[in-house]
Amino acid sequence: MPRLRPYPWLLAGITVAAVAALRPVVRVEVGGSSMVPTLLPGDRVVAVRTLAPRVGDVAAVADPRAASRLLVKRVVAVHPDGGVEVAGDNPAASTDSRTFGRVAAGGVTGRVVWRYWPPERRGPLSTEEALLFAAGPRG
Repeated sequence: MPRLRPYPWLLAGITVAAVAALRPVVRVEVGGSSMVPTLLPGDRVVAVRTLAPRVGDVAAVADPRAASRLLVKRVVAVHPDGGVEVAGDNPAASTDSRTFGRVAAGGVTGRVVWRYWPPERRGPLSTEEALLFAAGPRG
């Protein structure tokens, strides 16, 4: 009877996929100026998958136009089914729910809680921006 050959590459691939699926955090690089002044282009942040975003939080969401691309935006509405509406802090430079509508619950990656790059701006995202946003338009 022939002996089964182990396929180490297959085992490695399955292991990597399992770890990626269970990973509780996602690192995201801010790609544009839609979140200025809260986040600048090139800032790198951490989103926690297990933390559902609330109104006023910054969240990482899948771009409804290109699901493999993550967007970092402010949550402006949370729907009962877990879907969200998002907006950039810099509306003039933001493509957000005003353009593409709501983001389905499956497209919500997690709540952004920490900026790790650049080093001089490293730290937790302040809740001050969230409170100002929830209070209404800025002048």
